[in-house]
Amino acid sequence: MVPHIREAYNKVFTTDRYEAFLEALNSQHPGAIEFRLAETPVFADKHFKHKILDACESIIDVITDPQFRPLTTAAIPPNESVPNENDRPHMLVFDFGICYGENNEPEPQLIEMQGFPSLYAFQVFYPDLLREHMPIPPSYSQYLGNYDRTTYLADLKSVVLGDVPAENVVLLEIKPHAQKTRIDFYCTQDYLGIQPVCITELIREGKKLFYNRNGKKTPIHRIYNRVIFDDLKAQQASLGNFTDITQELDVQWIPHPNWFYRVSKYTLPFLRHPYVPPTYFLNEIKQLPPDLGNYVLKPLFSFAGQGVVIDVTPAEIEKLENFDNWILQRKVTYADIIKTPDIPAKAEIRIMYLWHDEWERPRPAINLARLSKGKMIGVSYNKDQNWVGGSVCYFERDSA
Repeated sequence: MVPHIREAYNKVFTTDRYEAFLEALNSQHPGAIEFRLAETPVFADKHFKHKILDACESIIDVITDPQFRPLTTAAIPPNESVPNENDRPHMLVFDFGICYGENNEPEPQLIEMQGFPSLYAFQVFYPDLLREHMPIPPSYSQYLGNYDRTTYLADLKSVVLGDVPAENVVLLEIKPHAQKTRIDFYCTQDYLGIQPVCITELIREGKKLFYNRNGKKTPIHRIYNRVIFDDLKAQQASLGNFTDITQELDVQWIPHPNWFYRVSKYTLPFLRHPYVPPTYFLNEIKQLPPDLGNYVLKPLFSFAGQGVVIDVTPAEIEKLENFDNWILQRKVTYADIIKTPDIPAKAEIRIMYLWHDEWERPRPAINLARLSKGKMIGVSYNKDQNWVGGSVCYFERDSA
């Protein structure tokens, strides 16, 4: 996306250099990275950065509106609503595909969004190490706003821990040491001092929760939540006994589980912005668009791209049992924009926000990227390709 930087990067890239980087990356927590990491980052100039942040801020205007919570009450399945919801999602992530707009200029197009944490710790460790092995211009950074490594980690720690000691805060997941994203849990522990804990390991006594920390039963006052209910339902049979986290508990949630549903695909039909594709609740459409092939069909309650229908036909829609659980979104055409040694790659950028209790609005903080040469974006796809997989975008700093 920045031609002279791309040309310089590709010119000096070697497989040996890439392998040395991966070896260094895996040495911190051997065997913890199962997903593929791309051979290259994405580079984006200030102009593109301002486009993508303008879209994010317009969405945040909707989320911070007092009517947002009443508007999204129906987004939360009744049997999955968790008590003591707070007034904000402490983490927000926005996924944008990189496309070509007018005048053939790169522009972002929103794909999905979540009121849920992503790789907030790994995206510190990984891009910093990549910079040591690859030619990354000093005026480009994975951080957004006024953040650098020190200020970002300070705010991440403050958002996650608040005023609670690290020993009384846990990162909650389902079988955390078996998750593909477990490297992020270990990096979180490195940076914040909090332990990844499986939902089956929670000890409940009335409304109070405890866990085993170094052989000692330790109170939990705050939960950095990584549990997705869809995943919990899918694995329930193999978990045995576990604490029902939808019950009244004396804990603070970061972020609260209800925000996973409020800020989600359910929110897309309420957004209006040039970089947000038109999206409709399927049950509210009176007549299907004549160019149905230009839309994608997405289930409201799923994650990681599961259930998405890319090639939509009337027959596909007729097969659905419940129109209430689906949206129809204008299809986004990803640009073949990242030059690689063979065919160009498509790219998606996830902008990640932090929202401290003391802030009026969330702040853009860091990002991740994903590269693909197939129909689907994601680290689980294109396994037989090179220059695809998890990545990061280095954005040009405004002071550059």
